Amino acid sequence: MKRTTYCGIPAAVSTPVVLVGWVHRRRDHGGLIFIDLRDREGIVQIVFDPKTSATLHEQAHALRPEYVIEIQGTVALRPVDTENPALATGTIEIRATNLTILNPALTPPFLPTDEMEPDESLRLKYRYLDLRRPLMQKRFVKRHQMMMEIRRFLDTRGFIEVETPYLTRSTPEGARDFLVPSRLNCGAFYALPQSPQLFKQTLMISGFDRYYQIVRCFRDEDLRADRQPEFTQVDIEMSFVEPSEIMHLMEEMISLCLQQVSSSQNRQPFPVLTYQEAMRRFGSDKPDLRFGMELHDISDIAAVCTFNVFRQACQTKGGRVKGIAIPGFGLSSRKEIDTLVQEAIDLGAKGLAWMKVTGDGVDSPIAKFFEPGQIRTVKQRLAALPNDLLIFVADSETVTHQVLGALRLKLARRLNLLDPAIYKPLWVTDFPLLEYDAAASRYVAVHHPFTAPMDEDLPLLSSDPLAVRSKAYDMVLNGTEIGGGSIRIHQHNLQAKILGLLGMSEEEARAQFGFLLTALQYGAPPHGGIAQ
Repeated sequence: MKRTTYCGIPAAVSTPVVLVGWVHRRRDHGGLIFIDLRDREGIVQIVFDPKTSATLHEQAHALRPEYVIEIQGTVALRPVDTENPALATGTIEIRATNLTILNPALTPPFLPTDEMEPDESLRLKYRYLDLRRPLMQKRFVKRHQMMMEIRRFLDTRGFIEVETPYLTRSTPEGARDFLVPSRLNCGAFYALPQSPQLFKQTLMISGFDRYYQIVRCFRDEDLRADRQPEFTQVDIEMSFVEPSEIMHLMEEMISLCLQQVSSSQNRQPFPVLTYQEAMRRFGSDKPDLRFGMELHDISDIAAVCTFNVFRQACQTKGGRVKGIAIPGFGLSSRKEIDTLVQEAIDLGAKGLAWMKVTGDGVDSPIAKFFEPGQIRTVKQRLAALPNDLLIFVADSETVTHQVLGALRLKLARRLNLLDPAIYKPLWVTDFPLLEYDAAASRYVAVHHPFTAPMDEDLPLLSSDPLAVRSKAYDMVLNGTEIGGGSIRIHQHNLQAKILGLLGMSEEEARAQFGFLLTALQYGAPPHGGIAQ
């Protein structure tokens, strides 16, 4: 017999059907035996009635979870008050007329019905069982739907999908390459691409104008929550564009994707923060906007108070005193506050000063070092309310942002402020083009060596490279970077100069990127893109 429909798709009453799938549950009610049969589309209830066939009923006694079976039967309405509104097929059941066990199954280490998620190592060991779970299958289906929507979206906007090579040469892009030995060239290796960056730039030079690819990328680095050794990205490049055009297009595409996984509506355009503003307000270049608790600078007040730790920090070049207000945390015990102080130290701070906000003022070991008017100003600046806890870090701007930015997220988790049903996308722009790597004693690119500097900052490349801003833009969602892009350098001389600033000799630049430097001399258009 041939399958006539899927388990999760309702069929008309009295229709004869043939179903195949896995035994999800078996319930023996003495007389009737009920089986929940599962396939990728869902679940349907199968009924074995001894009055219909004693032999069939006896066969059903042998069924166990995850047996693979074929059922022939007839669609019937469930008895009144036995419907299951949680199922698409919850109003019907299949009256079995024939059963074939296609394959029995050992008792699995975990069941798709388990409400508690199995241990991750167990899930990975039995990945085929993990992927049978309806939750996992729904995620894969949703991912497929999103990819199809993205393809349709880009196709209607004039993009061409192009596959780029997987076996390429190693180029410095910020992570270690996976290497593949060459059979034909003994002792030589191919590199798996960290991204198609140079290929897509070459496509723009070739005149393709609008390219995209849903591409596999490989980076030999440690596992992190937002990065795997191999991952898939939507890779996009466009010619003759400004950052605003790319950002607008990506807002449309991501909003379309979010509609697939959430009922929340995202307003466009997305908020835009410069890198400096993001660091100043949130201590991070990928801020989570689902909650407040912003950083506030009180250096002007700290500089004139009598608390030496604060005053000394303000007198140090680049020193800052900043704080955040933690809602309701002023009711915490001294032990909880001491734990918070230790967390700040573990993150790199020398210590953590604090004030509990009361109805009358503040309760704090450092309150005696401030005039009443200064304390009022601090409370106003941090928008403090009674029972809030104010915490302060005094250090260099880098350390202050690093510590308070990390504590902000830790505390948001602790206070259950991170609603997973809310999506808050934004753009972060105007990143520094370069940063100084003290260990390597040289400049390194903040994004990658092909990112264009701001036109107005070009004179600073010679006099103050660290002050140069880039034409880069990151899309951030709920504290995670989900896309990074930039306008690329399309002029040979400027690209050669940037490679020189990164410590490459002319010979090294030619050896690594000679093909790109040559291509840029043959009419390369202005271009830019993004990887999501």
